[in-house]
Amino acid sequence: MADGTDELDQMSDEERAVMEQWENMAADDGESDDASDDDIAAGGSEVDARILNQEEIDSLLGFDEGAEGDGSSSGVMALVNSAMVNYERLPMLDIVFDRLVRLMSTTLRNLTSDNVEVSLDQVSTVRFGDYMNSIPLPAMLSVFKAEEWDNNGLLTTDSALIYSIVDVLLGGRKGTPAVRVEGRPYTTIETKLVQRMVEVILGDLSSAFDPLSPVGFGLDRIETNPRFATITQSNNACVLARLRIDMGDRGGRVEILIPYATLEPIRELLLQMFMGEKFGRDSIWENHLTEELYKTDVQLQAVLGEKIVSLDEMLNWEVGSQVFFSTKTEDEIELRCGHFPMFKGPVGQKQGAIAVQIERYIEKQEDQD
Repeated sequence: MADGTDELDQMSDEERAVMEQWENMAADDGESDDASDDDIAAGGSEVDARILNQEEIDSLLGFDEGAEGDGSSSGVMALVNSAMVNYERLPMLDIVFDRLVRLMSTTLRNLTSDNVEVSLDQVSTVRFGDYMNSIPLPAMLSVFKAEEWDNNGLLTTDSALIYSIVDVLLGGRKGTPAVRVEGRPYTTIETKLVQRMVEVILGDLSSAFDPLSPVGFGLDRIETNPRFATITQSNNACVLARLRIDMGDRGGRVEILIPYATLEPIRELLLQMFMGEKFGRDSIWENHLTEELYKTDVQLQAVLGEKIVSLDEMLNWEVGSQVFFSTKTEDEIELRCGHFPMFKGPVGQKQGAIAVQIERYIEKQEDQD
């Protein structure tokens, strides 16, 4: 300690002033660091204080119930479903289902002898597994097959419509709601009556697709357990059409599910914007042009023989010169239209004129060879 005090006493006034200056600067830096730490802590507390509530979390993850009602999705679910094909990219489907609604209104009236109103609630795109998990049970799942497309579809009939159609077909009185007995399997009579309605709907669905592509939808089987009605993989995209059938005070829903794999054979036709685009031409003008073409005169040339000669030899020809061909009487003569060979046949004589009998048509491959 004595040595330290001796050194301080020996320091000059200038050295003491520099030392004090360094101490003051170090103190100022410490205060500024403390202040910045306090600011960061205060800011962090403001950020941490903002906590998402349950609705915001559901919206972020895409599980918002309101979004499911209108068929739209958001958040993470929107990213997951972004690879799914949207039915709006197939605009002809709207026209097909509109035709189906009009046809069903007529055929179901004839089936039930009652005033039936059919309306199209929604056409959307769903994954097959998600739809099968959302089916309210009990219900009847009718698996049908598109013969020309060699694939399947699904028609779901809810319990309300099942009891309503049974009540109507068995002569139930109007104005009284159908009696529902829940918790029991459907009887054979109920299944057969619903099968009649399903066959009528499938016939109308075939007629709705006829302007695009003739197809027949045949009922394969009716299931009540969704596990036994699997027609495609759970992550495959499908078109879902929800139909509402009202018969006075009674009615229910029918849902038609068609996988995109089933619609693949007519995908190009479904991409059209309107029905006339299917033809792309004026049929009246086409028929008129066809009739006029049939009246056109076409000149045919019968080539009796061909020979290649030099230009010098041809220039030496005179009146009376003879040119010999190797064609025989039994050889076939070629008929040409312009420069294109058309027919071949033997040569002969009829009514004092040389004639050729057409026996075979010359294919284009034959001409190219």
